[in-house]
Amino acid sequence: MPRTTPLEELKLIEAIVAAHGRGIGIADIEAEIERRQGEKPNRRTLQRRLHKLIEAQRLTTEGESIALVYKPATGSLPDAGAKAAAKTDGIATAELYVPVSPEGATIRDQVRQSLMYRKPVGYQREFLEAYQPGITFYLPDSLRRQLHEMGWTFESERPAGTYARDILGRLLVDLSWASSKLEGNTYSRLDTQNLIELGQVAQGKDAIETQMILNHKAAIEMLIEDADEVGFDAFTFKNLHAVLSQDLMRDPGASGRLRRRPVDISGTVFHPLAMPQLIEDCFELLLDKAAAIPDPFEQAFFLMVQLPYLQPFEDVNKRVSRIGANISLIQQNLCPLSFIDVPERAYVEGTLGVYELNQIELLRDVFVWAYERSCQRYLAITQTMVEPDPLKIKYREALIQAVQAVVKGLRQPSQSVIAELAREHAAAADQLAFLEMLETALQLLHEGSIARYRLRRSEYLAWQQAQA
Repeated sequence: MPRTTPLEELKLIEAIVAAHGRGIGIADIEAEIERRQGEKPNRRTLQRRLHKLIEAQRLTTEGESIALVYKPATGSLPDAGAKAAAKTDGIATAELYVPVSPEGATIRDQVRQSLMYRKPVGYQREFLEAYQPGITFYLPDSLRRQLHEMGWTFESERPAGTYARDILGRLLVDLSWASSKLEGNTYSRLDTQNLIELGQVAQGKDAIETQMILNHKAAIEMLIEDADEVGFDAFTFKNLHAVLSQDLMRDPGASGRLRRRPVDISGTVFHPLAMPQLIEDCFELLLDKAAAIPDPFEQAFFLMVQLPYLQPFEDVNKRVSRIGANISLIQQNLCPLSFIDVPERAYVEGTLGVYELNQIELLRDVFVWAYERSCQRYLAITQTMVEPDPLKIKYREALIQAVQAVVKGLRQPSQSVIAELAREHAAAADQLAFLEMLETALQLLHEGSIARYRLRRSEYLAWQQAQA
């Protein structure tokens, strides 16, 4: 079952407590969540959710210690009527939200209604089939031009992935953190940076949260390292799912494979496709249409709309869509989409608008705001970057291979070794300069920079140990 978001968890907890007017203890709440979702919730996470509901005056407590029970706050019962149910709950009023269009606001209001007032719907294949690449556009022409102006970089004529490599360290941290945060991950940005750059696991965090961050890092590196080879095809997206879902799937065999069983998504009245053959057919059609879209921003947004809606994998679909949305941006050296500072509720409600209404306007509002935020962040960074050395550009791939030869070969970075590699990888006139580049690269090599040389952490640590 796809992992529920914190907002969905809060609603579920509140509904469970509301069904027990005289109060219910935390152990019974745990048991009820396990019965409904098929897995036991983390106790610390549940305690945080309960505390948040109390702060928002949605729940109250009675008793102490082991006799403590949770009860609905006055006026928060679900049977208080449609008017009460349609109100924005107390938790969300303090949350930030993106600016929304009138169409987006209408969708937001509809998906905020209680589940009992929303009509159950199934997957509508016509929503995918009706889209005609190059003819249908979710993003109007004026908006696409605006996005191109915002995301343009000076790297447009250079090899695919050049700009993303230039900001790799920042992008790995930002996108891994922000995308994981949209899944309820509680790592801070600093925690994420320490994990990615130094290998330091944050204290008090669940192993699943740590794994989620590391999986994002690996997935982003895969797209950037193989920017010339990845695309809107089944091979890329199955492998992307395999990386993002590593050690996170209930059935490890489902990682990187299309879904073979029905799934339910809590917090929505939408029911995804159940038949494996139809899932496979729609998956192929979706990717064929995505590959034929001429505009990179339309490609990115199309994927964010259609892939989670199809739910081709047992879990991790939204993560695949967020990371996959960057494929065309990375390939064309446009500013990437990091989802930094995106309010979780806005993203969830935009996705629900697609699930339940087949309406994209609220998610589009989120997409445009998120992209503008990303551009502001990364283009400000690149204004302070030093102009690249043409020789480094010329020998970029050769330098990567030379560093790999030293590290993977567990070789000492002696002058003789470096000189030998310079002779192998550079023209005679450039060998001295290449030797200096390689020497500097090896001196500055650390855990936070190994990704640029396509090295695994285990390879780097083995090399370090060999130098001791």
